[in-house]
Amino acid sequence: MSNVISGKELSKTIRAKVKEDVEKLQATYNKVPHLVVVLVGEDPASLSYVTAKERACKRAGMKSTLLRKDASITQAELLTLIHELNDDPDVHGILVQLPIPDHIDENVIIDAIKQEKDVDGFHPLNVAAVHLGTPGILPATPKGIMTMLKSTGVELKGKRALVIGRSNIVGKPVAMLLLKEHATVTIAHSRTQNMGDLAREADILVAAVGRANMVTGDMIKEGAVVIDVGVNRVDDKLVGDVDFEAAKEKAAFITPVPGGVGPMTIASLLENTVECFLMIEGK
Repeated sequence: MSNVISGKELSKTIRAKVKEDVEKLQATYNKVPHLVVVLVGEDPASLSYVTAKERACKRAGMKSTLLRKDASITQAELLTLIHELNDDPDVHGILVQLPIPDHIDENVIIDAIKQEKDVDGFHPLNVAAVHLGTPGILPATPKGIMTMLKSTGVELKGKRALVIGRSNIVGKPVAMLLLKEHATVTIAHSRTQNMGDLAREADILVAAVGRANMVTGDMIKEGAVVIDVGVNRVDDKLVGDVDFEAAKEKAAFITPVPGGVGPMTIASLLENTVECFLMIEGK
C-alpha cells in the first residue's frame, strides 16, 4: 500500500510561504506582485482555471487582474494588449490562458510576453533555461511535480524515470528537470513500443498523456513513485492517466486525481509570480 502524495496539503505549505514572502516584499518595496491573466473566449474549463488562479493570488496577498476578451479578438489586438502589459511597470506577471482560438498563433503570443513576466515559463528563453540548466522561470506543472517528488525524500540520482507524454508544457520539461537531478530518463509517447516493459522498469513514473487509466496496475514497479498528471472525465468522474486503485497497491508513493498535481500547479504559479516580481523590482 502506497503513501498518497497530497497536492492539496503540500500546496498549503507553499502558499503559506508565498504569503509570508509577499508580506516581506510589501515591507521592502511598498508594493506586491501583480499578476494579469488574459482569458480569450468563453471556455468553461479555462474560466474555472483562471478563477482558481485569481482566488489563490488574492489569498496570498498579491494583486490579481483578469482581462476577459471576446473570442473574436484578432491576433494583432491581442499582441497590442500583451505589449501594453509588458510596458506597464505595475504588472509583474502575464499569463494568457491556453488554449486560445485557432485563428491566433499561440506561439506568437507566448513569444511576445517578456521573459521576466512569463509566469507560465513558456517563453523560448525560459524553455531554453530548462534545457541548459540555467536560471529561468520554470513551467508551473513540471515545477510542482519536482516539488512533489522531492517531498517523498526518495533519492532521484541514478533512478530510472519514465515520462509518458512529450508535450512542451509537461513531458519534455519534466524530463529535463529529472535529468538535472541525475535520473536516467526515458520519454515515451503514443508510438512507443513495449510501453508496459518500460514502465515496469521505472523507479519514477510520470504519466502526462490525457488517456484515462492507460497506466494499469501491472505496469507499476514495486516501490515506484508515480506522478499522475492526467485529468480525464469518465462517467462524470475525474480520473487520471493511472489506474489509481490498482497502482497504489504496488507504488511506494502516488498522487491522486483530483487533489494531486493540480493544486501544486497553482502553488508553483504563485512562486513564479514572486520570482518575476524580484526579477523586475530587484534590478
